[in-house]
Amino acid sequence: MTTPAPVTPQDLGEALAALRDGAPLVQCLTNIVVAGWTANVLLAVGAAPAMVDNPHEAGEFAAIAEGLLVNLGTPYDDTAAAMSLALTGAARARTPWVLDPVAVGALEWRTSLAHQLCDESRPTIIRGNASEILALTGGSGGRGVESLDSPEAAAQGAMALADRHQSVVAVSGPTDHITDGSRMVRISNGHPWLTRVTGGGCALGALMAAFAAVVPDAVVAASAATATLTVPADSAAARSAGPGSFSVALLDELALIQPADLAERVRLS
Repeated sequence: MTTPAPVTPQDLGEALAALRDGAPLVQCLTNIVVAGWTANVLLAVGAAPAMVDNPHEAGEFAAIAEGLLVNLGTPYDDTAAAMSLALTGAARARTPWVLDPVAVGALEWRTSLAHQLCDESRPTIIRGNASEILALTGGSGGRGVESLDSPEAAAQGAMALADRHQSVVAVSGPTDHITDGSRMVRISNGHPWLTRVTGGGCALGALMAAFAAVVPDAVVAASAATATLTVPADSAAARSAGPGSFSVALLDELALIQPADLAERVRLS
């Protein structure tokens, strides 16, 4: 078996160029708190969002979309049914999909739903904070959407989860950890205000779906999405007074970031 090549900063810049050229259509079955913000982030980087999350249309649309996000932030019976239908449509069309297992672990229904969705269709990428990722390996989860664990503490669990599902697992935190079970990419950009704006992590999951639509290597896709959110966050924080102005500046910086700039500024190891 050929060992995959290491991920380089140039790979991430090329991935951003591919996203801008391709403008992928991303279907988001996401939570009601962050839908508008997620759509704006996708638009800012050059992707096309579609918030089609009802059971009448979700499966049909997933066969049209180029990337799919399934986010468990505010699941309802109808949206849970739509998620399963979307996975069926995505599998038929070979549409890559991202699972964001928001707040799994402490809440039984959404935890069982996350496992059910993984069993129904192999996720291309699983993205969560450290406690959410550990919860999928049998841990207790965090405090709501807040992680009680560090990405470093979740690294081995993330590698095991990636092996189990043959997926890429991305653990968000001060240093993001992204693994396919053999490679481990660490990205150390970003600013604490990303955690003070509702939907920072949720938007990251949508970005991963957008990059997975145009980049065959899911480790590169997840890494490029992470860099594309966190490198502009550094610039946005430098010219902001707090989380409010930061969120506006972040959208501007997402639109302005260039592939060469991304490759130069990403702190990757």
